[in-house]
Amino acid sequence: MDPNTFPTKGNLILAKNSLALSRQGYDLMDKKRNILMRELMHLAAEAADIQEEIDSTFTNAYRALQKANVQMGIHEVEQISMTVPVERSIRIKRRSVMGTEIPKVEYEKGEQKPAYSFYGTKMSLDEACQQFQRVKELTIRLAEIENSAYRLSYNIKKTQKRANVLQNITIPKYEKLTKEIQEYLEEKEREEFTRLKVIKKMQGNA
Repeated sequence: MDPNTFPTKGNLILAKNSLALSRQGYDLMDKKRNILMRELMHLAAEAADIQEEIDSTFTNAYRALQKANVQMGIHEVEQISMTVPVERSIRIKRRSVMGTEIPKVEYEKGEQKPAYSFYGTKMSLDEACQQFQRVKELTIRLAEIENSAYRLSYNIKKTQKRANVLQNITIPKYEKLTKEIQEYLEEKEREEFTRLKVIKKMQGNA
C-alpha cells in the first residue's frame, strides 16, 4: 500500500496540494490548447487564401509563358531560363508559441531584375517571370504555414492528451483520496470526542 494514502493529517495535506496542482495543471493545459487552436485556425485561413492566390498566379504565369513560347520559340525561352539564378537567400529561424517551435522563413526579396537582356525578348516573358517570382514568394510562405500548422496540430494532440489524463484520472484520484482521508479523520475525531465525553462523565460520577 502506498504510504501516501494512509489516513493521516500529513497525507491529507499532501493530497489536497496534489489536487490543487492537478487542477492548476489542467487549467494551464486547457489555456495552452485554446491558444494553439486559435493560432492553428488563423494559419489554416491564411493557407487557404494563399493557395487560392497561388492557383490564380500559376494560371497567369503559364498563360504568359505559353505566349512567350509562341512569340520567341520554346528553345529560346528555355535557354533564357538557364540564366535565372538559384535562390540561395532563404533562412529558416524559429519562434515559439506556447512552447511550440514553429519555423519563420526569411529571404531576400530585393529588387527583382531580369537575368536576361530586353533585346530580342517579349513582354510576355517579363510577365511570366514576374508571375513565377510571385509564385515562389507565395510557395515559401505556404510551406512555412503548412509546417507550422503540422507542428501546432501535433502539440495540440499532446496537450489534449495530457489534459484528458489530468481531468479523467489524476484529478478524480486526488478528489477521492482527499475525501476518504478527510472522512476517516473526521470519524476518528468524533470517536475521540465521544470517548473524552464518556471519560469526563465517569470522572464526574466518581
